[in-house]
Amino acid sequence: MPHSVSLINTIAAGLGLALVLGFLALRLRLPALVGYLLAGVIIGPFTPGFVADAGIAAQLAEIGVMLLMFGVGLHFSLDDLLAVRKIALPGALAQIAVATLLGGVLALWWGWSWGEALVFGLALSVASTVVLLRALESLGILDSFTGRIAVGWLVVEDLAMVLVLVLMPPLAGALGGHAGNSANPADPLWQTLGVTLLQVGGFVALMLVVGRRAFPWILWQVTRTGSRELFTLCVIAAAVSIAFASAALFGVSFALGAFFAGMVMRESEFSHRAAQESLPLRDAFAVLFFVSVGMLFDPSVLIERPLQVLAVVGVIVLGKSLAACALVLAFRYPLGTALTVSASLAQIGEFSFILAGLGVSLGLLPVEGQSLILAGALISIATNPLWFSLIAPLQKWLHGRLPLARSLESHDHPLAELPTTTAARYLSSQVVLVGYGRVGRRIASELEAHDIPYVVAEQNREMVEKLRDAGVAAVWGDAADPAVLIQAHIARARVLVVAIPDTMNVRQMMETARTLNPAIETVIRSHNEEEAQLLTREMAATVFLGEQELAQAMARDVVRRAAAAAA
Repeated sequence: MPHSVSLINTIAAGLGLALVLGFLALRLRLPALVGYLLAGVIIGPFTPGFVADAGIAAQLAEIGVMLLMFGVGLHFSLDDLLAVRKIALPGALAQIAVATLLGGVLALWWGWSWGEALVFGLALSVASTVVLLRALESLGILDSFTGRIAVGWLVVEDLAMVLVLVLMPPLAGALGGHAGNSANPADPLWQTLGVTLLQVGGFVALMLVVGRRAFPWILWQVTRTGSRELFTLCVIAAAVSIAFASAALFGVSFALGAFFAGMVMRESEFSHRAAQESLPLRDAFAVLFFVSVGMLFDPSVLIERPLQVLAVVGVIVLGKSLAACALVLAFRYPLGTALTVSASLAQIGEFSFILAGLGVSLGLLPVEGQSLILAGALISIATNPLWFSLIAPLQKWLHGRLPLARSLESHDHPLAELPTTTAARYLSSQVVLVGYGRVGRRIASELEAHDIPYVVAEQNREMVEKLRDAGVAAVWGDAADPAVLIQAHIARARVLVVAIPDTMNVRQMMETARTLNPAIETVIRSHNEEEAQLLTREMAATVFLGEQELAQAMARDVVRRAAAAAA
């Protein structure tokens, strides 16, 4: 094969096979990521037939890493993280520690060094944001409070892994590997770490002080040209050039540079357009990244080391998931929330691959360790939909068989019931408002403006605390649980308003309300037209469909303006 066309062959074979196998994976109700990884295995050096150029694939993977991390930074929301910080921050850090310990003990048992055990454990501790987001979207719970906890948890994990990627090269020598390019093995450890942190600090300061002002201005200037291709080019060029410059000038990894490029871009009023315009290219290179990762996987590890593979899968699927479940329950959140977060974390993905690749390059991870990580990723990602499907039956089984599970759902928390000092006007002929998000807050504001009493049922404990402090009658818990609506005095309420985007448990809420109060009016928010029709027909509910209401409001405004102009 002529050397001049190896790039074309690698891209063509990688994307073509990824398309076919990704399609088959989705038809089998598996994440498409499984198909992308298998495409890499097929064109990799460990399987017969066509072998893609590993060097070119590695460079394409580097671009994929940049754009993946750019996308993470572009969608990073500090507000969303702060909303669930009291559980996501300590929970994620504790779960990383537990999973790293489990993976590290396993590696030490196999005779690996302390440094190899640490990197191996860290690679098993972080879940895939891509897999999680798509799973939550398919279940329709991405915007629910449980979904926000899971996403916030993963954001903390991602930030922790970014820090690990920064510190691994200077620490490699002390951990038994060979120091990164920017580190001198003869320098003391404290000096190496100090220089690294100064470089990272300088880069971060430059991005926050200069980048936050410069790049939104540049985007605005490009937008004024009216050229869509120049806008897309500006976004991609910013991601890749900042990542490259951060490595060349500050010794910072491509991943950290691209992440901060995305964070800076988010400050612009064009951040949503930047995310939309760059998405196709980011997706294409992300696919090539996963394909290149699959090329590193040696399938013989499944035959030669089956017990080790099972142990790795056990740490990923059982070890860290059980730890996450225990942590969520320790914060006194419902069992259903704990099971959902556990299922969300029962897989590993892109950060694990990046860590494994860096570990091998620094001599901190044996090649077979990388294959074990890839095997664990393939199996855990492929089985992840199964764990989500088992949440409801497992919760029901635990309630029926274990008194402990029932006690975990008990509502003995002070926020789970209205205070005895609650005024009588909130206990009869009131509106029960489920959810106090962007929609719920606006509804509450209108109710207050018309002096209509209402009680809020909200899953976010911190939000309930703030509402109580502000003098608002609020109950903490999942309104799908009859006890929560009972505490909100649904039996004597005038209207039930469901203002949350999660439509999975709406029927259960309505059935509880109708059982306790047959004459109650129900108003539901929905984003699904079919679901809206079913609720209207079967449950006699008043359903507001987001797109439909927006179109009607716009149409009324257009008619008003047209009529005024004609007059």
